[in-house]
Amino acid sequence: MKVFGNTTQKIFLASWVSLNHTQTEDKNIIHQNHLPKKPGFDCLKLLRNWVDSIEVSDSKIAHRLCKFIPSQCPFERDVKLFGKTLFHIPPMCKLNPLYDEVVGLRFRALCYLADKCGEDVSQYC
Repeated sequence: MKVFGNTTQKIFLASWVSLNHTQTEDKNIIHQNHLPKKPGFDCLKLLRNWVDSIEVSDSKIAHRLCKFIPSQCPFERDVKLFGKTLFHIPPMCKLNPLYDEVVGLRFRALCYLADKCGEDVSQYC
């Protein structure tokens, strides 16, 4: 049996096309990338800047940072029952507002150990 004989002969392709260009040029439209800033004080900005400004200059501190900050999210896991996966808990570390800064600090510690100290950092990966 041939599949071609049982398929639809006419294929309809659709796409999102804006025919009215005046609506897209409206200046009242707020794009996601250009959301207005909320007035007020960002209390985490000081903490982010402080974590970003930490210089790793000691091998003991670098080792402690690499041990303390995990390389993968510790909350991500598969819940299994009798060998079958019931559900998957996704990584929630990206919900942490300081996630990027802490991962950057761990990376700086790994680079210090590898570049300046000449140590093997494969134990932390």
